[in-house]
Amino acid sequence: MLKVFICEDNIVQKEKIEKIIKDVILIENYDMELELSTHDPHEILNTIENNSISGLYFLDVDLHSDLNGITLAEEIRKYDPRGFIVFVTTHAEMSYLTFLYKVEAMDYIIKDNYNNIQQRISECIKNAHDKYKTKACELQKIFSIKVEDKIINIDFNEIIFFETSQTIHKVILYGKNRQVEFYSKMKELEDKLDDRFCRCHNSFIVNKDNVKEMDKKNHIAHMINGEECLISTRGIKKLIG
Repeated sequence: MLKVFICEDNIVQKEKIEKIIKDVILIENYDMELELSTHDPHEILNTIENNSISGLYFLDVDLHSDLNGITLAEEIRKYDPRGFIVFVTTHAEMSYLTFLYKVEAMDYIIKDNYNNIQQRISECIKNAHDKYKTKACELQKIFSIKVEDKIINIDFNEIIFFETSQTIHKVILYGKNRQVEFYSKMKELEDKLDDRFCRCHNSFIVNKDNVKEMDKKNHIAHMINGEECLISTRGIKKLIG
């Protein structure tokens, strides 16, 4: 999932940007969320430095801190090199610094009027969403699920296992941060997944990277989230192999 961050020290401006972002995500039904909105650039860095995050960052340039928006973007690049960075500022004259610091900004939005900001932020969100999805598909690291009228994208490494649902023709995906039930068949899933996934039982497909330990005697795989998956005799051979 693409996470959105705001760093803006003007409370009124920060609330306006928050509203625009939340409205766009809700209206367009994007699989995105506003992860953090803050005036403190260090709070952004503390959030991303120990987490594997793909982010869209809306940064003010003048933050009245030891880090300005440009130097914050430079630090963000160390932890999220493929993240999308957008500057929203009154300082048009400082746009050249984005090239000087090589932060590869997606856009540089001037706070001249609300309608302009609203349109440009909306365009940036759509652009980032489309590029993130394209990159993920190219790298084959994203699993896409259609649930009603929404498309949910989940990194392969975030998937712990799949289980057949009690509801006919449905499967449950257990992820590190979410659980999703959707229409599919296990055979269809096998064709979409890569080598890290193993059909260890008629009712289970596990991500081998997220198996904590395997109880061969009782035919159970203990997963990193504390859940247990059944393993058939043939499934044990698959997991070991």
